[in-house]
Amino acid sequence: MSKKTHQQQLAARKAKRQAERESERRRQRRNLGITVTAVAAVVVVLVGVFVVFGVGGDDKPAALASAPAENKPASIPTAMAAAPKRATPLASEVNCTYKKSAEPAAKKVDPPADGKTKASGTSKVSLNTSIGDLQLTLDSALAPCTVKNFLSLVGQKYFDNTKCHRLTVGEGLQVLQCGDPSGTGSGGPGYSFADEVYPTLKYGRGILAMANSGANTNGSQFFIVYGDASGLTPQYTAFGTIDEPSVKLIDKVAEAGVTPQNGPQDGSPIIPVDIKSATAAA
Repeated sequence: MSKKTHQQQLAARKAKRQAERESERRRQRRNLGITVTAVAAVVVVLVGVFVVFGVGGDDKPAALASAPAENKPASIPTAMAAAPKRATPLASEVNCTYKKSAEPAAKKVDPPADGKTKASGTSKVSLNTSIGDLQLTLDSALAPCTVKNFLSLVGQKYFDNTKCHRLTVGEGLQVLQCGDPSGTGSGGPGYSFADEVYPTLKYGRGILAMANSGANTNGSQFFIVYGDASGLTPQYTAFGTIDEPSVKLIDKVAEAGVTPQNGPQDGSPIIPVDIKSATAAA
């Protein structure tokens, strides 16, 4: 084999690997939304995108649990992202509307009241989980209607005794997804509300954002970015941050890997993350 032919073959293999990685990133971005009907159909035929979990108990993380290398992150960035900030601030108050969905609620809950909401101030929420306490700071200057909704769900104990059903560990999308009492990835609160995004929105380690099934379909599912999120475009409402000690707890879960359900780097976490209770600071 000539040197030139060998170089051409190496270049072709490299191009194929890059194309495969990009295809995987695109697929994971699509799946960050929750398409209720599609997921439900898949679960019926037992080829589920997400695992259905039981609820409750005092489960402890399996310290020795681990997955094959292909089901783990190759690396996780250690630098925390800067807290998101709107280039153009919102008005002092915005109007929030919460519309009933066609799908029933995964857990009975009342929507927040419609009407004006202050677009300023922060709120603290603590998630007591099976891996330790996760400390969240919600920012109403970023997404006042989203913060109002999250605090309403916390107050109604919607997140109590639920599972974080999804973990992604691939390049460009490293997130832990929670907020579905059904544990299937298709459950919500029975209502939806509009996106609160903006063109310069970026995601990174420590950012808290809403999952959705398309424009203006926010409900209860949210994700925590623990690592690389370079594959995300600004279509998921960022509404706060999680502190560094909390992110490091999620690192340990990510490093153990996933049980793949939607590709080798996308599935349920090997180490379960159970939300025992969610509490807002007084």
